[in-house]
Amino acid sequence: MRPGGTAVKVPVAPGVRLGGVSFVWRPWTAGVTVLLAAAAFLVFCLSIGVGDFPIGLPRVLATIAGRGEQVDEFVILDLRMPRALAGLVVGIALGVSGALTQSIARNPLASPDVLGITSGAGAVAVFLVTASGGAATAVVDSVGLSAAALAGGLGTGLLVYFLAWRRGVDGLRLILIGVSVTAVMQAVTTWLLVTADIRDVARAQAWLVGSLDNRSWDEVRVALWCTLVLLAVVSCAAFQFKPMHFGDEIAAGLGVRYAAVRAVLLLCAVLLAGVAVSAAGPVPFVALVAPQVAMRLARCPTPPLVASGMVGALLLTGSDLVARTALPVSLPVGVVTAAIGGPFLVYLLVRANRR
Repeated sequence: MRPGGTAVKVPVAPGVRLGGVSFVWRPWTAGVTVLLAAAAFLVFCLSIGVGDFPIGLPRVLATIAGRGEQVDEFVILDLRMPRALAGLVVGIALGVSGALTQSIARNPLASPDVLGITSGAGAVAVFLVTASGGAATAVVDSVGLSAAALAGGLGTGLLVYFLAWRRGVDGLRLILIGVSVTAVMQAVTTWLLVTADIRDVARAQAWLVGSLDNRSWDEVRVALWCTLVLLAVVSCAAFQFKPMHFGDEIAAGLGVRYAAVRAVLLLCAVLLAGVAVSAAGPVPFVALVAPQVAMRLARCPTPPLVASGMVGALLLTGSDLVARTALPVSLPVGVVTAAIGGPFLVYLLVRANRR
C-alpha cells in the first residue's frame, strides 16, 4: 500500500498452474534453451557426417528421418550414431548433475569432479583393469567395468554426503570434504598405475582420460534409459527445490522438507555423474562449466537444469568433433574438455576472489 492508501501491483512472472504446481514462464530462458538444443542437434548431425567417408548434412538428416540410402544408413546408424548419441546423453547427464550439485552446495565450484564422484568411479575402474585374476576378474565378467565404475561413483558420492552431514549439509563443508576424498582417490589411482603391468596401465590411462571411442548400442541404450529415468525423478522433485535457494528456514516455512529433497536430488546428481562416467569415462570439467555458462546465457540467478543439460550436450559433442578433426591424430574428448574447462575454472576462482 502507498501512504495514501493506493494499492501497488507487484509484477508477477507469467505462468500456469497445473495440479497445484506452479510453472513460471520465462521467455528469454525458454528461447535460449531452444537455441541451445538446436545447436546441440546441429553439432550432433555434423559429427555424424565427419569421417573417412564424409556425408553431407542433408543426407544425414534424411537418414535420421528414415529416408536415407542403404550405404548411408550403414555408416550412420551402425558405425557413427552410437558415438554421437553417447556424446549427447553423457553431456546432458553431466550438465544436469553439475547444475544440481552447484545449486545444492550454493557454490559455482561444486561439481562431480570436485566432490570425488568421478575420481571414485575412476579408482574402482583402474583397480579392476589393473588387478588380474581373483575377485576383480569375477566382478568384471559378471557386472562389467561400466557398472562397477557406476557403483564406485555412487559409493564415493554417498561417503562424501555422510561425512559432510552435520544437522544438514553445508555447501562449503561439502566441497572441502569432496576435495579431500578426491585427493585420496587420485592417490589410490596413481598407486595402482605405478604398481600395475604396463599393458594394463595403457588400458586404464585411456579410460581415465575420458573418451567416446568404440561406443556400442548396448552401452548407449543403458546410459540413455538410466538418464531418462533419473531426469524424470529430478523433474518431479525440482519444483520443491526452488524455495531452497532462499535458505533452509524459508523453505521450511513454505512447507518444503528440504533435507529429504536435497538428499534425493544429490543422489540423482551422483547417479547421473556415475552413468556418464560408466559410459564415457571421467570426462573432466563438463559438469563444472555447463551450469555456469547456462546460467549466464539464460540470465538466471541459479543454474537452470534444462539449459545446463543442453550446454553439456553441446560442449561434449562439439569437443568430440574438435578432437576428431582439429589434429591429424584423433584425441580423446577429455583432452579437449580439459583444455576448455581449465581456464574457465581459473576464471571462476579469480571472480570468487574478487568478490
